[in-house]
Amino acid sequence: MGVNLSEIRAFLKDDLDKYKKTLADVLSSNVFLIDNITKYIVKHKGKSLRPLLVLLSAKLLSSPNEKTYLVATIVELLHSATLIHDDVVDEAIVRRGFPSINAIWKNKISVLMGDYLLAKSLISATETGDIEIMSILADTAKRLSKGELLQIEKSRKLDITEAEYFRMISDKTAALISACCKLGAMTVSDRVEERERLRQYGENLGIAFQIKDDLLDYQGDQIILGKPVGADLKEKKITLPLILSFKNSPEKEKKFILRLIKKGVSQKDINNIYEFIQTYGGLQSAHEYALSYAEKAKQTLDPIQNGSAKEKALSFVDYIINRKK
Repeated sequence: MGVNLSEIRAFLKDDLDKYKKTLADVLSSNVFLIDNITKYIVKHKGKSLRPLLVLLSAKLLSSPNEKTYLVATIVELLHSATLIHDDVVDEAIVRRGFPSINAIWKNKISVLMGDYLLAKSLISATETGDIEIMSILADTAKRLSKGELLQIEKSRKLDITEAEYFRMISDKTAALISACCKLGAMTVSDRVEERERLRQYGENLGIAFQIKDDLLDYQGDQIILGKPVGADLKEKKITLPLILSFKNSPEKEKKFILRLIKKGVSQKDINNIYEFIQTYGGLQSAHEYALSYAEKAKQTLDPIQNGSAKEKALSFVDYIINRKK
């Protein structure tokens, strides 16, 4: 099955155009600084995977509508807000190969801009007139913060377990992706089982997505990724490849690796840690986890009959697993 994102975009072209118009309308303001920053965000907004998932989830069940385009806009605003705040927290100067918002406008403006986009997303949610949509988005915003706070706590203590890792990525990443899929379904269907099926698709897809992200931090190419390889280790983030390697390694070697991370890693340390993970099978084991969650995501779509949309939803899963950035 193909894994070309451009085919999915082509399939959703008319709906994507309507979403982009809605996004532009919602983002417009009469404040020069805000408009300047939002133009920069839109110009470097990346692959827009989350709005794509909203549109695709709606398309699996029926025809997307104005509410679908507004929900796609809301999730993109919420996602952009979290990225801006994450870059401030991580002191990141690059995002998708371009200077981050805080690298250009500094932290104070970045935090306020993130707050503005978050407020915009929640205000737009009220415009749907649907209390359940508002409730899901508010809960998602809470889970995103919880996931990030757990990651910060564990990067200080360096004691994250496998169970805690999955709880963290479920909040940090899968919460928004599963919300995208459920909300997309909600804009076109009243059937509880269809909405739940799409939520499960998104939850499993989101977990596979984050594991793949964590693998790319070890295996990726800096030029393709648009961010430094080994960035997680520099930020003292222990992710699944390392957690699984610790399970297989002698205690003495595990303690040595933790000491390296605690003091702050050099490029030589990153190379040593990469060799450690290769030796103890962390990359292969994490990849198998990612494939397992990808397969679960596909299986949730089994009862759905819509052929062309279903084919694209299945190939979306393949894209997530095979991507290089």
